[in-house]
Amino acid sequence: MSELHKFLFEGKPVRGMLVRLTDAWQDILQRRAQSGGYPAAVTELLGEMTAAATLMQSNIKFNGALVMQIMGDGPVKLAVAEVQPDLSLRATATVTGEVAEDAPLSHMVNVNNQGKCAITLDPKDRQPGQQPYQGVVPLFGDRHEKLEKLSEVIEHYMLQSEQLDTKLVLAANDKVAAGLLIQRLPLQGEGNLSGAGAMQSDEDQIGLSEDYNRISILASSLKREELLELDAETILHRLFWEEDLRRFEPQTGELGPRFACTCSRERVGGMLRSLGRDEVESIIAEQGQVEVTCEFCGAMQRFDPVDAAQVFLDAERQQPAPPDVH
Repeated sequence: MSELHKFLFEGKPVRGMLVRLTDAWQDILQRRAQSGGYPAAVTELLGEMTAAATLMQSNIKFNGALVMQIMGDGPVKLAVAEVQPDLSLRATATVTGEVAEDAPLSHMVNVNNQGKCAITLDPKDRQPGQQPYQGVVPLFGDRHEKLEKLSEVIEHYMLQSEQLDTKLVLAANDKVAAGLLIQRLPLQGEGNLSGAGAMQSDEDQIGLSEDYNRISILASSLKREELLELDAETILHRLFWEEDLRRFEPQTGELGPRFACTCSRERVGGMLRSLGRDEVESIIAEQGQVEVTCEFCGAMQRFDPVDAAQVFLDAERQQPAPPDVH
């Protein structure tokens, strides 16, 4: 069962989280298998993204979706992982070319060093005119060197957005997607991805905490195979057996990470309205109906001529009536 563990290092300005996605990750892959599945390297990238997005969502107090996107100019045009505040999650990738089994990140999405990673926070109860917050970082380092690990990209993002030292270890295969996050605690308040809690004093402390630096080195020693194969108890004991950890109740089942898709017939109807009546009618004239398949869960919604007409009729009924002219 998928699980999320949170812990603090007693008396030290350091917190940590460990996520292991098993059934939730396999649900995502099984749905994709119906249309051919992903190459091994894409499975690894998307699994690491899903684990990282789960850790980041759990690390902030935000009532809305956290969406991580990797986009670029390689055969993987777009990879997306989305995690809701209740830890329900989904993920998908668009692959348009051949991907070698051991393809690095740069070969998949950053061939010409133009690839980007975007993190979007989309409020659940967004007010009229309110835009989601989005932060974007390139897939290269300070010297424009291509980054080959997603963990390095996210660490760079977290340092920019929160001004807090962060160590991230990620791993994924076709059975498990897992991640370990270690972060220096903010000096005041709680940092968040939108930068609202970032303090100058936190920025001044980057790299200076001996406790964080020591614990980060311990976390970095975690091997990919250990993260994928060992249970959470064993991992934490092996890494931090000399530290005083305050553990919190693991989040599992309905309270933990799990697959769920937010697609619906109503949302597809909204997409058809955005296409416009003429475009939808031309598709129906050519194909007899409109078929839309969800990229995340594989669910298909079909709209015949009557269904499509009802979509636009409902929209017209919802429009406010024009004011009376006297």
